[in-house]
Amino acid sequence: MTTWFDAPSPFHRFTREEWAARRADTPLTLTEEDIREVRGLSDRIDLAEVEAVYLPLSRLLNLHVAAAQQLFAVRKTFLGAPPGNGRKVPFIIGMAGSVAVGKSTTARILLRLLSRWPDHPKVELVPTDGFLLPNAVLEKKGLMGRKGFPESYDRPRLLRFLADVKAGERHVSAPVYDHVAYDVVEGAAIDIDQPDILIVEGLNVLMPGRLPKDGKAIPFTSDFFDFSIFMDADEDALRRWYVARFLKLRETAFADPRSYFHRYADLDDEQAAATATHIWESINLVNLRKNILPTRARADLILRKGADHRITEVRLRKL
Repeated sequence: MTTWFDAPSPFHRFTREEWAARRADTPLTLTEEDIREVRGLSDRIDLAEVEAVYLPLSRLLNLHVAAAQQLFAVRKTFLGAPPGNGRKVPFIIGMAGSVAVGKSTTARILLRLLSRWPDHPKVELVPTDGFLLPNAVLEKKGLMGRKGFPESYDRPRLLRFLADVKAGERHVSAPVYDHVAYDVVEGAAIDIDQPDILIVEGLNVLMPGRLPKDGKAIPFTSDFFDFSIFMDADEDALRRWYVARFLKLRETAFADPRSYFHRYADLDDEQAAATATHIWESINLVNLRKNILPTRARADLILRKGADHRITEVRLRKL
């Protein structure tokens, strides 16, 4: 049977070694301390992984940003705008992928790498968790068991946020999510003030929306992205990583009485693993198969992880 990876593809395919060679002379600007600060609970990322995968990626993204800046200047000339006039338009990177695949760690690494290039020092990161509907709303709608599914997000608010950022507006607010309380923080906000680059990270950011009947609205979150990345891995690996993370959280965040999952803190290893597996199979795996994985081929770049969390293959969309 022909699989998606075997079929004729619009992507260039690179092995880890082939991709690492694209680093060229890009300097390593991260330290071991940087890695410790950004590493997720179940991630094993180290400087070797940064050198092999993320330095070439930061180089590629830097080239894309430079090209976009040049195009913006050319467009202003075409429109007859005076030099230096006009709002700053951020370059937006979208990052999608399953729960436990390591999106947050990758986003934080890219933020640090990209902010150390001289041409775009101001880089911001917004997780889409903040755009989830508050728990009270989800409970009222009967959606608590589908948290993370497309219908659990305030999609109009996310689209307005991206539209304002892409329009060059100043001080655009993004809501904040508390992973301990497992809820949106009322009144809290991230201030996004005309960054050079904005990274938007979330489960379903590449998923298309319902087309507007009047053709006036912008229907897709990804319509605002200048570049998109999909973090990919086999289902079995994702399940193991999710369960391993759950066991670590049981000993850390779940122990906090404020935690939404505090009731799991006293489970023994066998009970905790069984609980995590049930949550994975009944919620996260369903979301992955129905909503997340189908968006993989829409990405500009696919980072595929092996069982040890290291990138084994990179796919880059052909121009």
